[in-house]
Amino acid sequence: MKIFNTPNNSKTITGFILLGFPCPREGQILLFVLFSVVYLMTIVGNSSIICAVRWDQRLHTPMYILLANFSFLEICYVTSTVPNMLANFLSETKVISFSGCFLQFYFFFSLGSTESFFLAVMAFDRYLAICQPLHYPTIMTGCLCTNLVVSCWIFGFLWFLFPIIIISQMSFCGSRIIDHFLCDPGPLLALTCKRAPVMELVFSTLSPLPLIILFLFIMGSYTLILRAVLRVPSAAGKRKDFSTCGSHLAVVSLFYGSVLVMYGSLSSQEEDGMQKIVTLFYSVMTPLLNPVIYSLRNKDMKRALANFWEYKKQC
Repeated sequence: MKIFNTPNNSKTITGFILLGFPCPREGQILLFVLFSVVYLMTIVGNSSIICAVRWDQRLHTPMYILLANFSFLEICYVTSTVPNMLANFLSETKVISFSGCFLQFYFFFSLGSTESFFLAVMAFDRYLAICQPLHYPTIMTGCLCTNLVVSCWIFGFLWFLFPIIIISQMSFCGSRIIDHFLCDPGPLLALTCKRAPVMELVFSTLSPLPLIILFLFIMGSYTLILRAVLRVPSAAGKRKDFSTCGSHLAVVSLFYGSVLVMYGSLSSQEEDGMQKIVTLFYSVMTPLLNPVIYSLRNKDMKRALANFWEYKKQC
């Protein structure tokens, strides 16, 4: 990879500049404090779910094992962006190295892709539990659950490997400023010495493809679930089935809703600001809200968390 400061390649530079959220120094410090609190709350909330699932034997089922892995994923996801963003709030230069930029690029998009796979697998688990309740224990075995979890991580991290390797080998000229709080492919490709329409097309195709396919799979699963729930004769049974799926549907809506808003923004002038806000929401706020959603709407999880914290207090 070659990076140059000017079009005539006269001066080599040492990294990119992430503009983040430009504002006076006082505003930067306020943002640092705000996002530090959000980051710590996200780590504590998701770690609590992981510990509760591990500590409570009653939660050693595929549904909660998937949830614990999803919570671990959320910790990784928020950690791929927030620590560097916090450092930039206090930095005068706001420089990120080449390797740091592309590592963040790779991990952020790979973890986002992995999240899509996990949401699809969790929808499949709910489909089996509600539509095939008698066969659920024999189909969703511990072995299958483990294989699904491993597959989510592998496919998620393989999906963006090829385009990121290609982009990292390109030459970059002129301004090294990225108007974002993370290394986003759009601004990066805009800094290349020569336009790469093929690479832009490949990335613009690969990026939404898993989201679209997996979203259709999730919607298909919930269409079948809805049909099955409507056939349940008792109101109590319907409420139980809806409450089982409600938390997952809320998380799916948060994630895919923000992504759809990002891809749906059309105006180039507004797009930069909109993309930053929407990316901030689904990469920082969604991991914070997910533990709240799962603990508030799930009695088993609520009880396990209460017992876990009570046990920690006694220790």
